[in-house]
Amino acid sequence: MLFVLLAILAGLIALFWSLSGDTGEMSGLLADNIGYIAGLLALGLLYLATLGGDYHGRRRDAVRHAAVWLGIGLAAIVAYTYREELRTVVYRVAGEVLPPGHTILVDTAPTGEQAVRLRRQDNGHFVARGAANGVSLALLVDTGASTVVLKPADAARIGIDTSALSFTTPVSTANGTTYAAPVRLKSVSVGPLEVRDVEALVAQPGALGENLLGMSFLKRLRSYEFSGDFLTLRG
Repeated sequence: MLFVLLAILAGLIALFWSLSGDTGEMSGLLADNIGYIAGLLALGLLYLATLGGDYHGRRRDAVRHAAVWLGIGLAAIVAYTYREELRTVVYRVAGEVLPPGHTILVDTAPTGEQAVRLRRQDNGHFVARGAANGVSLALLVDTGASTVVLKPADAARIGIDTSALSFTTPVSTANGTTYAAPVRLKSVSVGPLEVRDVEALVAQPGALGENLLGMSFLKRLRSYEFSGDFLTLRG
């Protein structure tokens, strides 16, 4: 029985080796870690010997159970080896199935730079579930807006005293010109991307239907990119 189990193990390793596409690199890896691999094989042999004592007269069950555990171990090794590629696949799938507005972390560089992806809503707009001054807000991405613009009710929610604001800054909208009050926000964030000390405006009551995520935030990111139904923000 031990011979059969070892043959299964050798076959699984050979399959993984061939699928890796770089046998030279794999050979070097095996040579550099021969002691570690020998220890694992010794533990494996000990486990197989224990199985031989527990499965008297049930060779098929022993082989099947050992093969299952070997397969699980190999799958874990493959998943760890290709963890970056698998993470990208998971993020892409999540971006498709999660409701629009959810931010999906799609990349983390060794330098600390990160990227998040937003999916377009049915109405064609990109709306991020972000935060201002640490308070959750829905923010409509608007590259035509020079600053972040908040509705008065949401401005009050994040700690701005709207009664003390002076609405002196003219703002052009689809309905004509209105006036807004300049403010500075401690922080604006979308997912893990955070920008501090952000220039913003508070619109007059009734002048704005949605909060706008404008260029005072977007221009301070590393980049932003529209691609099909997705918007990727990098910072």
